[in-house]
Amino acid sequence: MKELLMGNEAVALGALAAGVQVVSGYPGTPSSETLETIAKRNPGNVYVEWSVNEKAGAEVAAGAAYAGARSLVTMKQMGLNVASDPVMCVNYIGVKGGMVIYVCDDPGPISSQTEQDTRSFARYAHIPCFDCDSPEQAFQAVQDAFAFSEENGTPVILRSTTRVCHACADIDVPEITTPESPDGFVKDPQWVIFPKLAYEAKLRVAGRESEMSSEFSEYKGNTIEGSGPVGIACGGISYAYVKEAIRGHEEDFTVLKIATPYPFPKELARQFLLGVEKVLCFEELDPYIEDALIYEYGNLSLEIDNFIEGKRTGTVRLGGELSAVEVGSVIESVTGIKTSIPHSEPADMPALPVRPPVLCAGCPHRGAFYAVKKAVGKKPAIFSGDIGCYTLGNAAPLDMVDTCLCMGAGITLAQGLDHAINGLESENGQKEPTTVFAFVGDSTFFASGITGTVNAVYNQSDMILCVLDNSTTAMTGHQPHPGMGVTMMGERVEPVDIAKVLEGIGVKSIRTVDPQNLAQSVEAVNSAMEEEGVRAIIFKSPCIALVKPNDPKHVDIEKCVGCMRCINEIGCPGLITKNTKATIDTSLCTGCGLCTQICPVDAIG
Repeated sequence: MKELLMGNEAVALGALAAGVQVVSGYPGTPSSETLETIAKRNPGNVYVEWSVNEKAGAEVAAGAAYAGARSLVTMKQMGLNVASDPVMCVNYIGVKGGMVIYVCDDPGPISSQTEQDTRSFARYAHIPCFDCDSPEQAFQAVQDAFAFSEENGTPVILRSTTRVCHACADIDVPEITTPESPDGFVKDPQWVIFPKLAYEAKLRVAGRESEMSSEFSEYKGNTIEGSGPVGIACGGISYAYVKEAIRGHEEDFTVLKIATPYPFPKELARQFLLGVEKVLCFEELDPYIEDALIYEYGNLSLEIDNFIEGKRTGTVRLGGELSAVEVGSVIESVTGIKTSIPHSEPADMPALPVRPPVLCAGCPHRGAFYAVKKAVGKKPAIFSGDIGCYTLGNAAPLDMVDTCLCMGAGITLAQGLDHAINGLESENGQKEPTTVFAFVGDSTFFASGITGTVNAVYNQSDMILCVLDNSTTAMTGHQPHPGMGVTMMGERVEPVDIAKVLEGIGVKSIRTVDPQNLAQSVEAVNSAMEEEGVRAIIFKSPCIALVKPNDPKHVDIEKCVGCMRCINEIGCPGLITKNTKATIDTSLCTGCGLCTQICPVDAIG
C-alpha cells in the first residue's frame, strides 16, 4: 500500500523488502531514523542493534555478510571515518551475502563538524556507490544495492544527503515478510586478509571496475533526459533542484543524472558529452561528477574552451547546500535561458528571528559547566570539549568549551595540551600549572572515549575527566547506549557502569555528583583540582527530555534587585528580563532549581 515516508524510512523499508537480516549502526543526524524504522517495522527475525560505534557496526555487518546474510550498517559521513578501518578492508575480502553501507552526507554542514563527500571515499576505497536523489529512488536504490552486492561479492555504499533523508514522498510499499535464513558461514582462506591475498584482491577489484562501469551505464537509475543543446550533469538532491529549475524549459536542456557515481558510467557519460554544446555541473559536495566528465572529455580528445563549467571553474559554489533558486540563477547567468524559479524573496517576507544554539532549559550539562567554572575561578585552566549537546557549552555566558575536534578527541586533546603546557613548565618559567579538563558525554564515552582514557592512564597524564552522564544519546534523538540497560531489540540487560569502567582502566579518583546540586558539584571539582594524575568526575542527571519536569520556578519581584546574575551567568533560555527585573518563562522552565542556587537575594523559589 502507499505510505508517506521520509527518505530514511524509505531506505529502511526498502532494505526490509530486500530481505535484510542483520542491521547495525551508530546514531548520527541525518541517518538515525533508518535503523529506528527497521526496529519498529521488524517482521520478526531481523536482528537490529545500535553498535557502540560505527567501526563495531561495520564489522558486525561484515561478519553477517560472511555468513550469507544480507546486512545493513548505517551512519553519517563523519561516522564513516570511524568505520574506515574495516570498510577499507572488507572490499578486498569480499562478502557472501549482500552488504550495504548506508552513509548520509550533511552538506552545509547542518549538524556536523565538516562537510565530507562519501562519493570520493567510495572511489578511494574501491567500493561501488549508489546515490539517492529522492525518497522514491532511495527505496528502490537500496534494493538494487543489495542485489548488486550479492551478485558481485562486494560491499556497496548507498549515499544520501540531508534533504533526501528528511524529505517525504508517497511510496508503494510491498508486504514485508520474514526473510529466509542465511546459508551460514563456510570456512575458507578468503576470509583471512593476509598480505599476499590482499595484493591479489587489489588486482581483482581493479580489474572488475571497468566491467562495473559498463554495467552501470545500463543501470536504470542513470539516465539522459531531453535533447537540448545545453547539457546539465547532476546527481543526488541536485537532480531534484535541476528538474525544478528548468520546469517548462526542458526543450533547451539535456540532463545527465548519475545515480551510481562509482564506478562512473563512462559510456553513458561519453554519449552525453557528444550530444551537447555546453555542460553545466550541479552537485553536492565535491566536484565529483565534474571531474569524471572532464576526464572522459579528455579521452574523447575534444578541445572546446569552457565546455564544462561547475565548481572547478567557480561557476558553482564549492561548499554548502545548493537549492533550486541557486541552480536557476547559475543557469540563467551562464546560458541566458530563463528558468522557472524566482531569484529573490518577496518584498514583504519577514526576516526569520535569530535563534542561537543553546542548551535546553533545565539541561544538566549547564549545571556541570557552571560548577567547573565557579570552582576554577581565575586559575589557569583549559576546557577540552567533545561532540554532543554539551558542545553548546562554548556559547556565552558559560564559555566552557575551548576545543572540539571529533568524537572522543576531547580526552586525547586534553592530554596533548597537558604535555605541551605543563610538561614544559620548567622551561617556560610557568609558576602555576594549568588545569586541563576534558568533557565527554556518556554515549560518546562508550563510542570513542574509553581508548583515550586508557591512553591517559598509561601515559600518566594530568587531567580531570568530566563525564556528562545524562543517560541517553541526546543530540541525535535519544537512542540507547551500553550504559542504559536496554538494547534496540528491546531486551533488558545489565547496564555498563561508567564508574566501574574507569576503575578497571586504572583511574584512582572517581566522584559521582548531581550537576543540579551546585554546592556538591563545586566541592567535587575543588577536590579534584587538589589531586594529580587522571581523575574523573561523573556529573549524573537524566536529560530533561526523559523525565517529567518539576513545577516551574517563580521570581519574587519584590525581592529581585535586578542584578541579572541568574541570566548573565548561566544563560538559561527560561530566564528573561522584564521591566529591569528577572522573570521566568514558565513555558520553558523545568524547575531544575539551578537559578535558585545562584540568586544572591533568594528571590527565586
